[in-house]
Amino acid sequence: MNINATLFAQAIVFAILVWFTMKFVWPPIAKALDERALKISEGLASAEKAKTELAVANKRVEEELSKSRNESATRLADAERRAQTVIEEAKARATEEAAKIMANARQEAEQQIVKARESLREEVAALAVKGAEQILKREINPGVHAELLGRLKTEL
Repeated sequence: MNINATLFAQAIVFAILVWFTMKFVWPPIAKALDERALKISEGLASAEKAKTELAVANKRVEEELSKSRNESATRLADAERRAQTVIEEAKARATEEAAKIMANARQEAEQQIVKARESLREEVAALAVKGAEQILKREINPGVHAELLGRLKTEL
């Protein structure tokens, strides 16, 4: 066989193989590669979108946490103010009640003093009458001398 004919035949077979490959084998491979590249780009885009959404969600979570902290701090401050107000009101009521008790005690003490003075006046008057009775050795009639005894009480 001739080397030129063999080479020519091999070139024709190679050309047919290249044509067959480009017509029937290469398009499914290229299509699979394009689909794979599309899936990878979609996956990367989805990952980037998820990363952005995660950053937004984290920012929102931080804002909510900050808001919650501020709200709880405000509530604590309000509770402390209310507690101070309640304490001050209780102190004021206690002071007022103590003043009332002191006023009542003073008034009661004054009444006791008045009663004691009246009692002492009556006792002194009775003792004065008894003393006068002892001195005069006769009995003084309290009914007859009521005016005299009344003046004696007021003088004492």
